[in-house]
Amino acid sequence: MFFRNLTFFRYPTSLKLDTLDAGLDECQLRPVGPLELSTRGFISPYGRDSEVLAARQGDAVWVTLGGEDRLLPGAVVNDMLSRKLDEIEEKEGQRPGGRTRKRLKDELITELLPRAFVKPSKTDALIDTTHGVIAIDTSSRKTGEALVSEVRRALGSFPALPLNAEIAPRSVLTGWVAGGEMPEGLVIGEECELRDPVDQGAVVKVQRMDLHSDEIARHLESGKQVTRLALSLDDHVSFVLGEDLVVRKFKLLEGAVDELESTDADDVRAEMDARFILMAAEVKRLFSVLESAMKLSRAEG
Repeated sequence: MFFRNLTFFRYPTSLKLDTLDAGLDECQLRPVGPLELSTRGFISPYGRDSEVLAARQGDAVWVTLGGEDRLLPGAVVNDMLSRKLDEIEEKEGQRPGGRTRKRLKDELITELLPRAFVKPSKTDALIDTTHGVIAIDTSSRKTGEALVSEVRRALGSFPALPLNAEIAPRSVLTGWVAGGEMPEGLVIGEECELRDPVDQGAVVKVQRMDLHSDEIARHLESGKQVTRLALSLDDHVSFVLGEDLVVRKFKLLEGAVDELESTDADDVRAEMDARFILMAAEVKRLFSVLESAMKLSRAEG
């Protein structure tokens, strides 16, 4: 269990999560109904055989939002609707109007939904109660907001908002590539994205390349700015940081994994706990670095 992406939201550290367990229990995932398109609710991070909905390790809490979606492709519905309309037109001599078409489509959906395949999904999140941060394993802001909304439903109140930087992240990233001073332990990788700041400007994506090369320097001299940058922290984690402050391609390196291999895990749950403890420590350390470098605002409350 290691997150691959980190979309951060911040909430007031004064907010206590004392009612989280009870709230998660009330908001557990239920099976999607025969006439429902989807359903969302919390499941155990440890899998189906566990009833634990919030895995706690110190000041870190691991929760998992589950989902069930019925797969009913619009192309299938439209094709069946077209066939039905053709039959009616052939029988009655005229094609049905808009209201009739809508009614027929609704009837088709009602007929097909109970037979549609159900696709399960899950999204993990780490709540850091010390920093007042929730890190969600997704690069999609929409998916992140959906999970935050479910936590809000479970708690009754959860005023978590996307990160807000007091200085433009792209100016910080550009400065680092240009040779500016970097936070201790942070090292530039071999991947970046550069954009011309004008509308419809050029975009240059670079991989497996020395970002201190003359070619990159010429892009910077022409006015392009860095909007995504590969980085590593203390040889423990590598990642790509975007100007949207989303961490992508998050990966624990050998320096961190060595610590995991030195721990004793007697069973699957113990191993999952060990992995979560390790990952939580690295995520919190990374967030502290980003908080200082990007001048991230604290949540009010």
